[in-house]
Amino acid sequence: MADRTPLLRIHDMLESIRGIEKAISGKSYRDYQRSWLLRSAIERGVEVISEASRHLDRELKSQHKEVRWKDIAGIGNVLRHEYQRVDDTIIWRAVKDDLPALKAALISLKASLEE
Repeated sequence: MADRTPLLRIHDMLESIRGIEKAISGKSYRDYQRSWLLRSAIERGVEVISEASRHLDRELKSQHKEVRWKDIAGIGNVLRHEYQRVDDTIIWRAVKDDLPALKAALISLKASLEE
């Protein structure tokens, strides 16, 4: 199987962000805590974002230094290997507070790659 291009990785990340946004629309933190299905779906979306981010080169990421790329990559390790340590509060804050800025950066990167 051929390697996915940076543009496809960005597409994967944006698709996961859109899915997360749809999943949490109208939901509260309490809804999130109470729903195994919602938590699992969001965690999977975050995991995809994390993994795809690891395959973007440093030069591309340097165009958006405001994005916490290292944290994005790191959260995937926790979700994959230390799932028992997943903190609902951290995941909820990340999707509510950090995803909008990441989405904007990814849209910008996508546009620059498509030129």
